[in-house]
Amino acid sequence: MPMRHLLIVEDDRALGDGVRLALQHPDLEAVLCRSLAEARTALESRTFDLLILDVGLPDGSGLDLLRQIRQTSALPVILLTANDMETDIVAGLESGADDYITKPFSLAVLRARVNTQLRRSETVSPPAEHLELGPFLFDFGRMDFRKNGAPIELSKTEQKLLRLLVENRGRTLTRSVLVDRIWTDGAEYVDENALSVTVKRLRGKLEDSPSKPQYLKTVYGLGYTWTVSGPSEKLVL
Repeated sequence: MPMRHLLIVEDDRALGDGVRLALQHPDLEAVLCRSLAEARTALESRTFDLLILDVGLPDGSGLDLLRQIRQTSALPVILLTANDMETDIVAGLESGADDYITKPFSLAVLRARVNTQLRRSETVSPPAEHLELGPFLFDFGRMDFRKNGAPIELSKTEQKLLRLLVENRGRTLTRSVLVDRIWTDGAEYVDENALSVTVKRLRGKLEDSPSKPQYLKTVYGLGYTWTVSGPSEKLVL
């Protein structure tokens, strides 16, 4: 099973430590933040598979962070809150939460909810071999890439970047994560512009208007994302 990465944002020290210890597992790394500022820093520096987010934090509402995340990412989010009013639950779900747990709660129930969200995320974007996204056909096994039936020639580096983006479509991948995953030849130094150049070249081959991309989008200050496709999306493993 691949390593999963979980971010917990909870300002109550005892509760946060308890949740982290309860969820930590050889196949799951749990990172704990105690404020919105810490959480934003963590989200900017790496990718996570699930976010457990307290609503009431010392530097603002977790709902604000949730709304910000939903502008660019489909990252699964479970909200924690002391508020069990129906209006609060509705506000959380309408802001984009995938699940909602009110305090106090059972750690066994939380574990079950976490496992459910992780299983769902696995089914949303499994590793792609033959993938149809809108006008595109990407066959990574045969290295056959097409747009509206016309072949597209991609370099090995462009293929690596494209695969990372489409396998995580709807999620923002930071520049540091992309550089680390694409250039894995042990080089101590990678030119800072290498990723930007590769993105520019890939857009030039895939986008109708590379200066106004519809698919490979920049999330300013964070990294890049491949927009989630509509009902025309097909996947063959």
